[in-house]
Amino acid sequence: MAALRDNAHFDVAVIGFGPAGAVAAALLGQVGITTLVVDKQHDIYPKPRAIALDHEIMRVFQQLGLADRITAHCEPFTPSEYYGADGRLIKRLATVEPPYPLGHVPSMVFSQPAVEQELRAYVATLPKVRVELGLQCDLLEQDDQRVLVGLRDGQGARRTVSASYVIGCDGASSTVRELAGLVLDDLDFDEPWLVVDVLVNQQGLARLPATSVQYCEPARPCTYVIGPGNHRRWEISLLPGEDPAYMATPEGAWQVLSRWITPDDAQLWRQASYRFHALVADRWRNGRVFIAGDAAHQQPPFLGQGMCQGVRDVTNLAWKLRAVLAGDAGNTLLDTYGTERGRHVRRLTTRIKEIGAVICERDPAAARARDEALIAAAGGTIKTMARQDIIPPLETGLLSVYAHAANGTLFPQPRLTTAGQPLMDDAIGYGWRVVSRQSPAALAANAATGITVLSIAPDGDVHPDVHAYAECDGVLARWFERHGCDAALVRPDHYVYGVASGRAELAALLQSWRGALLH
Repeated sequence: MAALRDNAHFDVAVIGFGPAGAVAAALLGQVGITTLVVDKQHDIYPKPRAIALDHEIMRVFQQLGLADRITAHCEPFTPSEYYGADGRLIKRLATVEPPYPLGHVPSMVFSQPAVEQELRAYVATLPKVRVELGLQCDLLEQDDQRVLVGLRDGQGARRTVSASYVIGCDGASSTVRELAGLVLDDLDFDEPWLVVDVLVNQQGLARLPATSVQYCEPARPCTYVIGPGNHRRWEISLLPGEDPAYMATPEGAWQVLSRWITPDDAQLWRQASYRFHALVADRWRNGRVFIAGDAAHQQPPFLGQGMCQGVRDVTNLAWKLRAVLAGDAGNTLLDTYGTERGRHVRRLTTRIKEIGAVICERDPAAARARDEALIAAAGGTIKTMARQDIIPPLETGLLSVYAHAANGTLFPQPRLTTAGQPLMDDAIGYGWRVVSRQSPAALAANAATGITVLSIAPDGDVHPDVHAYAECDGVLARWFERHGCDAALVRPDHYVYGVASGRAELAALLQSWRGALLH
C-alpha cells in the first residue's frame, strides 16, 4: 500500500483501533464510506480486558457477517449468584430461555484478543478503509467543511490529513477528547480493585464454583467470573492500606487467590490494579468531532458492560453519519448521538452503581440489613432475574412523537420460515424497516417510501416491494401482543422508532418520521 499522503481527505477519521474503533471502521467501510483509522499501537493488546458481550452486540457482529467467527471465541455467561455477609444467596442473575429475543444468546463471555483479531481481519478486507498503525493524533482543527487531523509517528515525522468527521475511540486518556475540549462528569464512584485473570488446570477447575459469583462480603467484596474455556477472572476489592502495585505482582495476586486456588492449580495470565470509576462525558460532540467508547464514559465492571457500551456508541453514530453524508438526513441528526447515548450511559451506569453498592457494602451490620431486605423483597425465595432486564431503553433523541412504551426498546429478531430459517436481519437487511403483522396487501402502500417492509402475516398474495415471511417461534407475535400494536418502525441500529396499529396510524407515523429525519 502506498504511503499515507499528506493532505489526503476521508469522509471519517477514526482515532483508536480498539474494539469500538474497529467496529466503527467496519460499519462505515461496509457501506462505502471512505474511512481512515489510526492507532498509536501497532499490535492488539494480547491479554484479556473486557470479558462480557450481549446479544445486542452480537447482532452488530451479525450485521458485519462475523457472528459465526466471533461466536467461536465465546461461551454463554453462566448464572451469577450473589452471596451475602453470612454466605446466604441474596440475588441471582441469568439469561432468558430460548427462543432468544434477538436471535443470539443474551449474555456471553469471550476472549477479547481473539475477537479484536477477527474485527481487524474484517476491516482489512474493506476497500474504503485505510488502517495506519503507529500514529498518534496530536492536532485537530475544524471549520464548517472539514477537520484537519495532525498525525505523528514514533520517529516524530508528521503529516496532516482531513476528514469530514472525526470519531475519537482512543480510550480513557483520550487525546481526541482533550483536543475537542470535551470533559467527563464524575458520577461519584471511585474504588480500588485488583483484577486477576488465570488459566486453570483440571485440578483447579474441580475446586471452583460452577457459576459466576458475587461475594458481597464486608471483609473483602469480590467477583468470580467463569470465562471461556479454562479462563477464570477475579475482581477483588483492595483494602485500606494495601499497596495496589504490590497486589498486582504475582505474589500479591496469589495471596488473595489462596482462598480458591494455588499456583499448582493455574497459571496467571494477567493481573492489574485499577480504580473503578463512573464517568460520562458532558458533551459527546464538538462540531465535526465525536467521542465514543472509553473516551466518552467509564463505568464499574459489575455488569460487564464496558465494551458493549462502546460498540453501542459507534453503532448509533455510524448509521447517522452515513445518512448525513449521503444527504438523506439533516445535520441535526448528529446531535441525537450524544443525546441518546449520554442519557442511556448515565442510566445504565446508575444501575451498575446500584449493583456495586450491593456488592461493596463494608459495614457488617449494614450488609446484614441489606441481605435481609433483598431476601424479604423476594418473598423469602430468591428468584432469577434476567441480566438484560437491567439494560435501559433509549429515552430521548430520534424517537416518535407518538409516545409508547415500546419506543426506544430493542426490536426482536426472530428466525423466519423461509429456506434455511434465516434470522430476520439477514433476510430483509439492516436499514430502516417497517415490520408488521398486517397483511402484505395492507402494507404495500408503505413500500413506496423506500423503507424495507416485512409482513409476518403472509396471506398468499405477492407484493414485490413487501417481504412476506412467517416466523418460526412466535417471537414477534408475542412482542406485538405485549405492546398492543401491529406495526413497528425500526431504526438501523435495531431500536424501535415508533409503533402503530392500523393503516392510518402507520401512515401518520411514517409521515412524522420523514419530517424528523430531514429536520
